[in-house]
Amino acid sequence: MRRGFWRGLIACGLLGCITFGCGHLATENTKQIVQETNVAQLLTEAKDNQIAKDLWNLGNSYLDSQRYQEAISAYDRAIAIKSDSAETWVNRGNALTALQNYQEALISYDRAIAIRPNKHEAWYNRGNALTALRRYSEAVKAYDESIAIKPEKHEAWINRGIALTKMQSYKAALASYNQALTIRKDLHQAYYNKACNFALQNNIESTIENLSKAIQLLPDKYRKLAQTDSDFDQVRNNQQFQDLIQGN
Repeated sequence: MRRGFWRGLIACGLLGCITFGCGHLATENTKQIVQETNVAQLLTEAKDNQIAKDLWNLGNSYLDSQRYQEAISAYDRAIAIKSDSAETWVNRGNALTALQNYQEALISYDRAIAIRPNKHEAWYNRGNALTALRRYSEAVKAYDESIAIKPEKHEAWINRGIALTKMQSYKAALASYNQALTIRKDLHQAYYNKACNFALQNNIESTIENLSKAIQLLPDKYRKLAQTDSDFDQVRNNQQFQDLIQGN
């Protein structure tokens, strides 16, 4: 009985070794399969990434050519393959903005921000879409986010000033324009918008001063624009203003 007991233990021990050995071989085979699967996945992902990049480049070429609907189609195809590209979402939003589809553009910019919260272009263009929708307070907040990420972006300072002017926050708007001019002293857009701001306040002296600077930089553009811009209605009959826009 005792000898049989030990034989049983030995038999169980051998069986255990054999089972362990088979298990070890099975693990090795599993590792090989997993490795091969991972390589296949990496190759597939690399191929998909390249296709998405090619479609992004195609969309950009359509965008540059002002073929906006075709650009959106290319971006949509890229997003179907790779949905986490903030750049693709931003440019899709830009194409929609060009088509004046501002509400849909906001969705694209928001998707870009969800992927990359520090994407200043997404915040800036979101501000532009909101300004176009006359949602000026929200636009200012979007510009603030863009500026917080990239303080030297003078376009954001100018467009922030425009939104503030629309809100009749004239002093804050002037501060934005002046900040843009500290970044670049030849910003004709900043001088022109400062002139609009002062004209809305019926400040003829400051209107003439800033409009003169804008006209010095781009004479034809700003003389023509000031002739019909409703922001100048309060000062339109002033002789100095008329002489300036007529080139006298």
